[in-house]
Formats: sequence, structure tokens, C-alpha cells
Amino acid sequence: MCGIVGYIGAQQAAPILLEGLGRLEYRGYDSAGIAVLGGRGTVKVVRRVGRVHALAAAVPARIAGRVGIGHTRWATHGAPSEANAHPQPSADGRIQVVHNGIIDNAAELRARLATEGVDLASDTDTEVLAHLIAGAARTRDTLEAAVLAALAQVTGTYAIAVVDTATPDRIVVARNGSPLVIGVGEREMFVASDVSALVRHTSSVVHLEDGELASVTATGFRTFTRERDDVAKTPTTVELTVEELELAGHDHFMHKEIHEQPSSVERMLGGRLDDRFGSARLDGLRMELRELRGFRRVKVLGCGSAYYVGQLGATLIEDLARVPADAEPASEFRYRNPVIEPDTLYVAVSQSGETADTLFAVREIQRKGGRVVGLVNVVGSSIARQCDGGIYLHAGPEVSVASTKALTHMAVGFALLALALGRVHDLSHADGARILAGLQALPGQIAEILADEETIAEAGRRLADARSLFFIGRVRGYPVAREAAQKFKEITYRHAEAYPSSELKHGPLALIDADLPTVAVVPDDDLVERNLAAAHEIRARGGRLTVITHPGVDLGDLEADRITVPRNERELDPILLTIPTQLLAYHAARALGEDIDRPRNLAKSVTVE
Repeated sequence: MCGIVGYIGAQQAAPILLEGLGRLEYRGYDSAGIAVLGGRGTVKVVRRVGRVHALAAAVPARIAGRVGIGHTRWATHGAPSEANAHPQPSADGRIQVVHNGIIDNAAELRARLATEGVDLASDTDTEVLAHLIAGAARTRDTLEAAVLAALAQVTGTYAIAVVDTATPDRIVVARNGSPLVIGVGEREMFVASDVSALVRHTSSVVHLEDGELASVTATGFRTFTRERDDVAKTPTTVELTVEELELAGHDHFMHKEIHEQPSSVERMLGGRLDDRFGSARLDGLRMELRELRGFRRVKVLGCGSAYYVGQLGATLIEDLARVPADAEPASEFRYRNPVIEPDTLYVAVSQSGETADTLFAVREIQRKGGRVVGLVNVVGSSIARQCDGGIYLHAGPEVSVASTKALTHMAVGFALLALALGRVHDLSHADGARILAGLQALPGQIAEILADEETIAEAGRRLADARSLFFIGRVRGYPVAREAAQKFKEITYRHAEAYPSSELKHGPLALIDADLPTVAVVPDDDLVERNLAAAHEIRARGGRLTVITHPGVDLGDLEADRITVPRNERELDPILLTIPTQLLAYHAARALGEDIDRPRNLAKSVTVE
């Protein structure tokens, strides 16, 4: 989940590397470092523990060099320290390597290098790559050949960038399981883990595929594999601006991204609502209607928030299409040797499109002949390219580690998919038109919720002092509760658990007291009375309550903080019920003074198992 950046061209490398690392910091921020090649075979390396700004403060103002690589780390092997920060050097400092991924046979390679007399200076798996490349360089004519020889000894996942003081006119990069893009400039080239690090300098990029390497010089690049000396790659244009990556007057990216949802959801729905047939236009699925009708089951795969919204999506599909659907963690799926059925539609969900567990699940399904479509936010990402078709979320860039608007777009994507499936099964045109009207109302209703932010903020601040919380809901409300608990854990560091409301009396109710508040999701549906009964059980035992509900729901004498959400169609209500939970977590974390956009121990794009 680390961030990699590289530059080669006519400009000074260090400022470009530091700016790029700042853009990539959401991928990891335990430590950071750069290596800049100077004249006469020299290299200047600066590494620091902590955030990129600590590194920037340590980099000399006049560090000179037009070739360099940089890295911001999310620690896997070895604790955050300067010794474990990247770039990792060979023993003589000639080779410098930055790496995202995990070398599975690192322990074996470290033991072998130690017996050969190599002095290992870090605890990282990456260090072995630097020593292997340096060893291979003594008997190979080129840096490219040395990197190939070193990687032949390695198992695991990696995206790497390598510089050599003996060959200062190039950066050699390689990918296997972790993302890597090349930015094409005018007599200058860039390398990065994703395009956000490059958009200030170029909109023309090349995505490397697994097994591909590239030799990058100031005037171009050559892509190759172990089997082929030259692999043709055509640059694509990315639609991303620097302005989209700025705070735009907000204190945090999370707050900005929450408030972008009315306009971003409206943009996502544009051109996808088919009034004539009461359905959704989803050309990206690459399926004929008859083929879509042939699926008898839907399986949703995602990790973290994507898994929880997948549960919401599975309920939507069952409601509208009357097709059996369920969700499970992608991280567990392939390890249970799943039965892949030809009449099951598999749906992979990922904001970044680079989630390693989800990508591996997609490949496992395809290896066994299954059909997979993706709900992905990043155009050109690994999962998007791997899937047989899909629905791009078009949420725009999401910088905060805790997902908000991308999650909402996932839910809307599932609503579109459920509508399309429903209309080729038994959903009537009238019900299709009803759901279309509900979808069209979403942007305005989200804006209505956000306009009442101060009410939600007050409730969030009152929850900030709790060391532990419950979030409860039933059926459509339960995935909302699960995601709400996840968001609270991520950015407040408070323990939070989600339960179906009906499960409280089967054990968890024993924990209820004045110090353990509960957030109850209570939509105005068939279960409203049962949900309210659970809330009364909590109050009867001294528990504090926050209730997220609809207008007209009578709480009676129930003492609670009430958050009221506009009513939509019952199938779509969970999308709106999720919005205030984002603000609850945000304002609780803000009251606690936490680093909201960069929560400890986490990274935005989980590109390792």
C-alpha cells in the first residue's frame, strides 16, 4: 500500500518527488524517503520517519539532480524507522530501490544473503531486492538485465522503481500485483503508484500489467517482459485535475468529499436512467439483456466498506430483481475453494480498483470460468481492466482514507444494477419508474441532509467521549449500521460494533449502560415498531441513544438524539440513511482532535494481502 514516485528529465527531481509523495500519502505515511542521482556517479538519499512534510523539511534546499525516486511507506516488514524507510540501498549504495508489495520468500533470501556475507541493515523485505540487483549487476551488461535476474529469484507482489549510479540515465520499473503507471511528458518522464502524483505534470499515462517491466529515460520508455524484449504500450489520457485534489476551503478532505456527494451523484446518474423502459442504461456491463436475464444468483465481493455496501447491494438486488444475492469478504473468498457457478453473476467492488484481495478473487473466478463485473471508481485500474465489464462509479478522486462519497456511489451503482436486473426479470415498468424517480431525487435529498449538518455535528460531539459504541439496524438498516461502525472505528479510534437490532437480546444487551451509547438506524418500514422496541430496551437499561430515522416516525417518550433523514423509496432509503453516519464520525473525530484524513495504521488503497 506504499506510494512510489519517480522522475527523469530536465527539471530538478527533488521538488517533483516531494510533491508527488504528498499526493500519494494516503497510500501510507509511516515514513518517507527520496534518492536523487547527482553527477559523477553520486546519489543523495534522505529518509525520515513520519509524514512527508518531515521528509521535506529534511531535504536540503539545493539538492541537485534530474533523476530520482521516492517512497511513502505503510509498514509491513519492520517497524517505521529510518533504517526501514525506502529507498533501500545495496551495500555499496550503488543501487536504490523503492517497493510497494510483499516479497513472500524474503526470509529465505535474507538468510541466503547473510551466508554470502551481505550485511543486512534493515528489517524490510525490500532490502533483499537491492542486494540481489547489485549482485546481478556485477555479471550483467545492463540494469534492465540485472533487475530481471533479481526478480527471477523473488516470489510475491511488487511494484518497484530502481536507479543505479552507474547508469544514471534511466529508471527501471517492474510490476507484479501492485499498481504502477508511467507518465509521459515532453522530454521528461514520470513514474508513480497512481495518476494523482502526476496530474500537475502530465495527463498522458501508461499502465503496466503484471509481469511487465519498463526502462524509462528522459525521452521515452521501453516496456518488456522476461519473454519479450519489446511490448507495445499506447498512452491513455486521464481526466483528473489538480483542483480536484485540493481542499477547496474545507478543513479536511473527508468533509469536502462528504459535501461533494449531491453533485457527484447527480453526475454519476447522468445518461444512465432510461425513462422509456423504466430501467438503467449500463453499457459498461458489456452484456445483452438476454445474457443478463440468464443469471440466477449474484455474489458480491469486497473488502471493508466495500463489503458492507455489498451487503446493502445484495439486499437491493433481491428486493428488485428477486434473484438470490449475498456478499462476502473478498479476502476470504478464494481461500475456501469456492464453487463457481456459470449462472452466477459475480460483482467485485473497490474504490481504488487496486484492492489486492479483491483482484485475486476476480482472477480466481475467471480461472474457473465465472463472469465478473466491477463497481470501481478509478478508470484504468487493475480490477477495472481485469473484469469482464462493469459500472464506473465516477465519484471523482477520494483522498481521505475513510471512504464516503465513493461508498455512496457504490450503493447507487448497486441500485442501477438491481434495477437493470429487475427489469429483465419480474420488476414492472411502474416499479421501475418508481425507482428511477427515487434515484433522481437522491442528489437533492443528500443536499437536504447536509444542510442540517450542525444537528448531526452536535450528536457526533456527544458521542466522542464514549470508549465503545453499538450501532444497530435490521434488514436494510443493518449494512448501514455496519458501515457506520466501521467509519467510527477508522477515524475516532473508538471501539464500535454493529448488530442486527434483534440480536441485542441474545447477548450484547449485557453490555448496555450509561457509558455505552447506541446509534440506532430506524427507517419507516415494516420493522419500525420492532426497531423502536429495541431502542426502548436500551433506554430501560440506562443506555444513551442516537436515532437516525424518517419524518413521521413517532419516538414517543424515548429519550434520544434524533437525526431525521428525507424519505425515498424503501429500497433506496439505506443510501440516505448512510449520509448522517459519515458526519457523525467526522465530527466526533474532529472533537477528539484526530488526524481525520490519515488515520493511524491504515492506507487508502490496500494493495497487499
